Amino acid sequence: MAGSNHMPRTAKSRASAQPRSGRKQAGNGSAQSSVMDDGIALDALAGHAGYAVRRFQIWIFQDFIRTLAAVDIRPTQYSVMTVIGANPGLSQMAVAKRLGIERARLVHLLDSLEHRNLVSRIQSATDRRSHALHLTARGRTALAQFRRLAAEHERHVADKIGKENRERLLQILSAFT
Repeated sequence: MAGSNHMPRTAKSRASAQPRSGRKQAGNGSAQSSVMDDGIALDALAGHAGYAVRRFQIWIFQDFIRTLAAVDIRPTQYSVMTVIGANPGLSQMAVAKRLGIERARLVHLLDSLEHRNLVSRIQSATDRRSHALHLTARGRTALAQFRRLAAEHERHVADKIGKENRERLLQILSAFT
């Protein structure tokens, strides 16, 4: 609808007064708050790292799920399988703690991976209350495929924010992993 004269005068004035950068100008010309395409100002949220990280996380998860849709694997399932693959025999508690997943949620997640014959739980020889986690042969094969698709997803991230920014972001966030 570019160039349309159907926009009310007040909306047209507001739209033309906002700079293309997505920032709303204060009276002194400084950027006051981020304005998305929907015209809703974020005010102080535009300067909150947590808000920006959460919005990026949403984009990351959506792209990951879309990229790995054909193999029906979710980000948390991929994380669990990757850690188990790198550390065969870990206990459920150790995996939950390392990935920051509630134990009850991990049990449900492992049930679904076990049902798909990707992960096996073997009762610990030293502690009957504990299970050692292993990838099945099918799980190892599947994880190799998941990794190839996850690498494609990471290329999407680099395309979105730039390769150097992706590297810098990983370096910054390594303090939290």
